[in-house]
Amino acid sequence: MKGETMSNTRPPTTTQAGNPVASDDHSLTVGPDGPTVLHDRYLVEKLAQFNRERVPERVVHAKGGGAFGEFTVTNDVSAYTCAKVFQPGAKSEVLVRFSSVAGELGSPDTWRDVRGFAIKFYTADGNYDIVGNNTPVFFIRDAIKFPDFIHSQKRLPGSGLRDADMQWDFWTLSPESAHQVTYLMGDRGLPTNWREMNGYGSHTFQWINAAGQRFWVKYHFIARQGTSNMDADTAEKIAGANADYYRQDLFDAIERGEFPAWDVKVQVMPYEDAKTYRINPFDVTKVWPHGDYPLIDVGWWVLNRNPKNFFAEIEQAAFSPANMVPGTDASPDKMLMARIFAYPDAQRYRIGANYQQIPVNAPHAAPVHSYTQDGAGRHQFADPSLPVYAPNSFSGPAADPTAAHEGSWEVDGQLVRAAATLHADDCDFGQAGALYRDVFREDAKARLLATLTGQGQAITVDDIRARFVQYWTNVDQGLGNQLAEALGLPQTTPNAR
Repeated sequence: MKGETMSNTRPPTTTQAGNPVASDDHSLTVGPDGPTVLHDRYLVEKLAQFNRERVPERVVHAKGGGAFGEFTVTNDVSAYTCAKVFQPGAKSEVLVRFSSVAGELGSPDTWRDVRGFAIKFYTADGNYDIVGNNTPVFFIRDAIKFPDFIHSQKRLPGSGLRDADMQWDFWTLSPESAHQVTYLMGDRGLPTNWREMNGYGSHTFQWINAAGQRFWVKYHFIARQGTSNMDADTAEKIAGANADYYRQDLFDAIERGEFPAWDVKVQVMPYEDAKTYRINPFDVTKVWPHGDYPLIDVGWWVLNRNPKNFFAEIEQAAFSPANMVPGTDASPDKMLMARIFAYPDAQRYRIGANYQQIPVNAPHAAPVHSYTQDGAGRHQFADPSLPVYAPNSFSGPAADPTAAHEGSWEVDGQLVRAAATLHADDCDFGQAGALYRDVFREDAKARLLATLTGQGQAITVDDIRARFVQYWTNVDQGLGNQLAEALGLPQTTPNAR
């Protein structure tokens, strides 16, 4: 991994069977904006192989903690969704798990990282999971790059060490990462604790109302405690003193009766707006400006019960964006569509084919009528008089299309490997630059520069270090100039797309 970067003469990427691969960047979709197809053999191979790389901890988000609580709807959003969980006055039990992304099970909580923010709503229509982060965006927009991204953030196969060259090589070759990396290298990469940070669904999802009208939606979870971050020196000291600092903070606060709470808000985009909006609304590396789509109150949740057994209720907890209730659905977000496959597949590997029968994962407020059968870890089963197949003539459960309230979107096109259609204001560095210039205060900008200087000094390959400076110059010319000066490198000019 050390030394000069590879030359332009490279062998072709292949599948594990040695078959040549058409693209490392784009999944196979029906037209540029259509659904990802299951027969994209390379995508499925990459995700399935990736999901089985670790035993038994999670491949990503391995280190975490969580608690149980209650969600209450306080506003009327029934004009946008018929989901029972979001109807006026509805209450649901919730499980929330917070986590780090890149670190292993024993890693310090206070390493600089994005924080996972996963919510399981136990609803009358079954479980509804929103699996997001403490940032509203993500590093990449196509899941075919996800295993490569995580590999670049983990450890070298030889030394077993994390490596700045590897991380920045990937990021600087993936300009769509700039928005999320700006969040990560800024103050939000070191939250004071899990209680004082916001959460986001990150993806664009779909809501469907009782009349069948469709809307696009983004979830925001705003901490009633306010948000707080720590400086790098404090985080480093805590990492050495108490690797479980976040986990202990959440547990102790709930034990003291200081129950943390979050307001649930959404941005709602009319269905037709997405076709002409100036930013691709399904690009998970972008946000929707609040001036265009303001936050709408939905309700709030409070965490008021610690787990009785951490392994049984937190370590075995399994979240998946595939768990959707009537009145909610997916969108053309390519990362979301692939996660709908990858997450349950990872859980089947990690904790078994029948992982949803584990009490913490089983629906608490809805019965299960399923034709699944056997498999390791099965302990729930139907009466032997009932059929195990469909269709049948023996009063077995039957699908009801009228009850599902499924979403959809129009698409027509050839199967292609291509980036999603660019909208007028789509630019990989534009929102990252706006975040730096318009949101970060002067003291936050100074901390970001110090963090980036340290990151640049850890890079040992000249070509990657030069791309590192170019990457941040593309985010903001002034920031790039300061960084180049700090690293003793020549200044450059923006080269953003």
